[in-house]
Amino acid sequence: MTTMQENGVLQQFTERIGLIKSYEEALAVLYWDLRTGAPRKGMEVRSEAIGNLSGQMFKLSTAPELGEWLTSLEEPATYAELNDVHRRLVKETRKEYDRSVKIPPKLYQEYVVLTSQAESMWEEAKKSSDYASFEPYLDKIITYTNQFIDLWGVKGTRYDTLLDMYEPGMTTEQLDRVFGGLREKLVPLSAAIAASPHQPETGFLEQTYAKEAQKKFSLFILEQMGFDFAAGRLDESAHPFATGLNPGDVRITTRYLTDDVTSALFGTIHEGGHALYEQNIRKDLVGTTLATGTSMGIHESQSRFWENVIGRSMSFWSRYYGDLQQHFPGQLEVSVEDFYRATNVVQPSLIRIEADELTYNLHIIIRYEIEKLIFNEGVKASELPALWNAKYKEYLGIEPEHDGEGVLQDVHWSGGAFGYFPSYSLGNMYAAQFTDTLERELPDFWELVEKGDLHPIKAWLTDKVYQYGKLRTPSELIEGITGKPLDPDYLVAYLKKKYTAIYKL
Repeated sequence: MTTMQENGVLQQFTERIGLIKSYEEALAVLYWDLRTGAPRKGMEVRSEAIGNLSGQMFKLSTAPELGEWLTSLEEPATYAELNDVHRRLVKETRKEYDRSVKIPPKLYQEYVVLTSQAESMWEEAKKSSDYASFEPYLDKIITYTNQFIDLWGVKGTRYDTLLDMYEPGMTTEQLDRVFGGLREKLVPLSAAIAASPHQPETGFLEQTYAKEAQKKFSLFILEQMGFDFAAGRLDESAHPFATGLNPGDVRITTRYLTDDVTSALFGTIHEGGHALYEQNIRKDLVGTTLATGTSMGIHESQSRFWENVIGRSMSFWSRYYGDLQQHFPGQLEVSVEDFYRATNVVQPSLIRIEADELTYNLHIIIRYEIEKLIFNEGVKASELPALWNAKYKEYLGIEPEHDGEGVLQDVHWSGGAFGYFPSYSLGNMYAAQFTDTLERELPDFWELVEKGDLHPIKAWLTDKVYQYGKLRTPSELIEGITGKPLDPDYLVAYLKKKYTAIYKL
């Protein structure tokens, strides 16, 4: 019997991780409830409760004994005895521990209460386009985030420190190069599309669509994707999101617009992609902090894959357009090809979550550049609306009429998620590269989509991506599956092929 087994260090360590995970799950339910209909008058007390529980979880995550257990488990002889799951768990916990232990518990608890209140205030501010009421909260969140960066220590640039939390190893230097390359290659494609005489007709989409019918069709499509309703649910919120409590309880939300039949549909498919990832993580990872996606970029690759590669394909609508028509009798009296082209129209728009695949990346670049300015150049919260509007004018040629469709449109900053937005474009790149391999390994890929047999695709993704949770790093996944590191040229090739056909370039 080894020393490690005798003193029970591994058992104490895994029990602590399990307890932290239990706190995370309880907090996730409270957050989910807060964003899906909790009474507004309870917001302040709920935020305090979230802050108190988060503070207790933070203390467990930074306790001296956890550091001691990690040091013991990292001893070469002991580490060699660990299985792959425990080695990865030690490595991930060490990274989080070293970062979190630098933050005073009181400071962290104050921050959690602030962001919890800010998310609720953001919902109200967005509804009334009242940035002035939200600005003080955002200003404080930026101040706290800067304090955290100082305590963590700057990686390259201040913004690099935030990027690494969502996409480990990613830097502004890499993103500047990748985003610069995307701009260079996609701008000429956008210009050619704008000049094409073969513009899709979209007028037929401008109708009133019953919310209940939209909900029924969204539930139907989730079922077709392989979403397990015994392990998840669909609700409504101001901004669509997914919450994975554990693989047996993954909750997603969408937003229904009565004048747009596609918004809730594609939002549901997008969040459904996140949910499939979380629902299909290996059972031996459940109860550990490895039972989640390995990075936000990889997570977004799955939501973007299901929403765009599958959900906006001609093969998909060849199978499901008839079902959509049945849910809205007499309203969609155009051909499936016309509907497909209309749902893939490329044009500048103000709202990120409703943007087309091609211009979507410009929405992300705008947010990325603003976040860099906040943390690397010291831009203030009071300057953001004007800066936002100027960048939309520069990049997309349009300006928001009010802050509700401008700087207030995303929930992310109210929760302190600075550094998250680049994950969406990285997700597009990962998705295109995965798809290239998937098409070669499943030669009947598009025939399966056209038949509505999506389960073999889900099974391939489960085998290659989902099951591993956080057991493998983003670079290990992309190189292990495709044989190459992340390459944005796959996304460019995918977009060129698709939109050359749609616009007959």
